[in-house]
Amino acid sequence: MPETTVVLYADDDGSSPLLTWLDRQQSKVQDKCLVKVERLGELGHELRRPEADFLRDAIYELRVRYGRVNYRMLYFFHERIAVISHGLTKVKVVPDTDIDLAITRKGKFAQDPEKHTHEEKADG
Repeated sequence: MPETTVVLYADDDGSSPLLTWLDRQQSKVQDKCLVKVERLGELGHELRRPEADFLRDAIYELRVRYGRVNYRMLYFFHERIAVISHGLTKVKVVPDTDIDLAITRKGKFAQDPEKHTHEEKADG
């Protein structure tokens, strides 16, 4: 099975909601999240529980647990690309507002994938 390209969603200003969220997490949480992103790239649609799960309306979650805290990264597919919308700390369930936000971002991405793909800026 070919690897899946994984990109980060970019807001209109070019920033990545996922990276903004990740920057606020402990380094161990960041590391665990990055491993899940790599697994998504390796397995794409084949990635299943406990690492990932379908939520609703073509929105999925990458599942990370550190200590007693559950972290989630919401994503969707656009053609053969997996697009990570944003991350959150889950209390009991993933809030509908977060799923709705990912659905909105999915629509924006579909209309203009280039504009809504986060590009790392080179230092210097």
